[in-house]
Amino acid sequence: MKILTLVRHAKSDWKNSTLTDRQRPLNKRGERDAPVMGRRIVDHGIRPSLIIVSPAVRAWTTATLIAREINYPFEFLQREDALYLASLDDLLAAVMAQDDGFNSLMVVAHNPGLTQFADYLSPGITANLPTAGVVSVQIEQDDWNLYERPQCELLVHDYPKLGS
Repeated sequence: MKILTLVRHAKSDWKNSTLTDRQRPLNKRGERDAPVMGRRIVDHGIRPSLIIVSPAVRAWTTATLIAREINYPFEFLQREDALYLASLDDLLAAVMAQDDGFNSLMVVAHNPGLTQFADYLSPGITANLPTAGVVSVQIEQDDWNLYERPQCELLVHDYPKLGS
């Protein structure tokens, strides 16, 4: 069995118009929400063996804040260029490219692809995965081949405002 956890980056800052989309940082709410969600990920019992992350600053910062809370070594965070604004197909390809030896994978990326991926794994779960939102499923197979929709059990569907 595999565990796949999808995390949408936390709320980003749009104030500095000179920054490219990839360079946008988290805003204050994002900086607050990401560690909170990291603690909730621990509370849900999620322990990723690998975290792959979009290269966008907002995604990378979200991943590092979560990694700190879950005691995941920063040096093992992996930037994956294909995750930047990835479509469902891009996300599927990125997950399937991972070694089957990793039993618990976390993906930190962007909408709309993450919402589509969450819906692919657990149909009807959400029309929009909010910023810093988390969806985790247990996949009833021993590899990351997800092109044929796998049998999944929803483990977690959580986001910052759910706990407010």
